[in-house]
Amino acid sequence: MELRQITETYHVSPQIDPEDAPAIAEAGVKLVICNRPDSEVPPSHQAEQVEKAVRAAGVDFAALPLTHQTMTPENVAKQAELVESAGGKVLAYCASGTRCSVVWALGQAGERPTDEILAATARAGYMLDGLRPTLDAMAAQKG
Repeated sequence: MELRQITETYHVSPQIDPEDAPAIAEAGVKLVICNRPDSEVPPSHQAEQVEKAVRAAGVDFAALPLTHQTMTPENVAKQAELVESAGGKVLAYCASGTRCSVVWALGQAGERPTDEILAATARAGYMLDGLRPTLDAMAAQKG
């Protein structure tokens, strides 16, 4: 498991293993969000199996599988709501952590300056510079 910090409370990771659950709890994570569709992983790593292990370790769990097609404004808002209501440290995971970074960045458009959003994801190893026009347009729409 590799937690990559985006903000003080939002972390992303490539695919986690159910065996990572105790370490996740030890790291102080309050909520794990699965952004990876079950169709991408074997049954042993699908959301239901990870959820059982995470909950057994005393950590909340939410599944919000995302693909390019399902990265909708509604799902961006839902991810932001999950993070906001978690009451502490959040770990979102997918195949590489990129989707988790993108959905966070989109949710921050208009809330934080674009440069700050891109710097936060870059520090975690996710170069999302190609999102700049989208982030700027979303921020302009929010006024």
